[in-house]
Amino acid sequence: MMLVIEGLLPFVFPELWRETFRKLVTLGDGQLRFIGITAMLAGLLILYWIK
Repeated sequence: MMLVIEGLLPFVFPELWRETFRKLVTLGDGQLRFIGITAMLAGLLILYWIK
């Protein structure tokens, strides 16, 4: 299921995905860590909400 969700954006919006990826590459380590922890917490909240 994760691969389906991850593959959806590049399939539907390839230019937007490419531009977003370019911006992510320029971020610092602290900013990437913040994005990572936010994504993990959002995923946990979604799992908790579904279950």
